Amino acid sequence: MKQLRIAAMGVLVAIFSASLAADLLSPHPYGEQYRDAVNAAPSRAFPMGTDDMGRDRLSRLLHACRVSLLLAPAAALVATTLAGLLGGAAGYLGGTADRVFLRLSDLFLSLPWLFLFLSVRSLLPLNAAPAVSAVATFLLLGVLGWAGPARVARACACGLRQSDFVMQAKANGRSPMRLLLVEIVRNLRPVLAAQFWLAIPVFVLAEANLGLLGLGVSEPLPSLGGLLRELENYQAVVSQPWMVAPAIILIGVTGCLHLVLGWEEIRR
Repeated sequence: MKQLRIAAMGVLVAIFSASLAADLLSPHPYGEQYRDAVNAAPSRAFPMGTDDMGRDRLSRLLHACRVSLLLAPAAALVATTLAGLLGGAAGYLGGTADRVFLRLSDLFLSLPWLFLFLSVRSLLPLNAAPAVSAVATFLLLGVLGWAGPARVARACACGLRQSDFVMQAKANGRSPMRLLLVEIVRNLRPVLAAQFWLAIPVFVLAEANLGLLGLGVSEPLPSLGGLLRELENYQAVVSQPWMVAPAIILIGVTGCLHLVLGWEEIRR
């Protein structure tokens, strides 16, 4: 099991490193079209061939990895930050604030959050700039994905409310806001860190689902979800099997993340 974890970490490091160096490793600009080489087979000029618009597949895959694998952690950071603040406040304050939080989180958890996100994302203009659509997509993922981690943070905050260091801080005259941010949220960091890592593969897969529906990152900026839309054409996949590379990357990244995180949970 330890060898598998090391191998998984190696795969993740390699993929993330390649995505960070996308500008250096890409043989061509990801949006440049070569009309004389539409749907070209792999060659020295195009190592993974070109798509139906004559764009280099390898360049687009590298930049898609950078978009999806860098913005997913950003969305996870937004979600866990909201979870720490809302869940920590509810667990610390108790009473009406806690009851309102529980009902609100129940509402978010009872609704299929992916469909909720689809409803919100569909309200954004389809002609938005690619960078704007990418940021908006993952920002919405983070804002709408807070409920699960917040319930965990709230449970931990309830246990900290009567702890010795919180009672001592109260006796020293600390303000409620300082108690929440310094004494409660700070001691939730290990729990929030675990929720952060668990959220990353969830948001990567969520973006892939949105890309398949055409509601993810706008063209010409590539993302893993956008590249997966090409797999809808089964005949093209059979004749050009290198098109499945984005799916292999997606499966590899999420599988390796779960393997590494699962091993950490076993160790605890």
